[in-house]
Amino acid sequence: MLLNGTDGFEVLASYKNCNSIEDEINAWSPDVVLMDIDMPGTNGIEGLQRLRKVNAEVKVLMLTVFDDNKNVFDSIKSGANGYILKKTQPSKLIEYILEASSGGAPMTSSIATQVLKMFSETHSRISEDYDLSAREKEVLQHLVNGYSYKMIAAEMFISVDTVRSHIKKIYEKLHVNSKSEAVAKAFRDNII
Repeated sequence: MLLNGTDGFEVLASYKNCNSIEDEINAWSPDVVLMDIDMPGTNGIEGLQRLRKVNAEVKVLMLTVFDDNKNVFDSIKSGANGYILKKTQPSKLIEYILEASSGGAPMTSSIATQVLKMFSETHSRISEDYDLSAREKEVLQHLVNGYSYKMIAAEMFISVDTVRSHIKKIYEKLHVNSKSEAVAKAFRDNII
């Protein structure tokens, strides 16, 4: 009701689990997916992993009651673009969806605090640069800072298509499928 009642939003489909997620994503081609974790059959994290094998572009926001480190980390590692708790106010949820659709990585503040703490604990590991060029590292730094593709393009005085090209190369070199995975790996492996 909230989404369908908001200008610019339309709920295309709703499912109780991720058992057929590949077919559903291909059939509907959504801009943003809201994914729960605890579902019967294929749960949200497994579903996210399966989804990423067929579509690396769709934005996926985990919308769940779970705020433990394992679920947060597993979601980000699996390619989630954001992590939001179900107790989020409706108006804020709309903002988070808009943020994700424009390339951001929204997180409920308590989740963001956990993520920062998790990554600060692993930040002291030995750096591995994955053969990233200086320009690719600069783009990755902007991703870590939460910049959208448009913001990166403006900051670096390059086109959005050039940003996409750099990000594609970064994903290949880091062996990841999403911005959140790239950011997680940047922190975990002390790349930047």
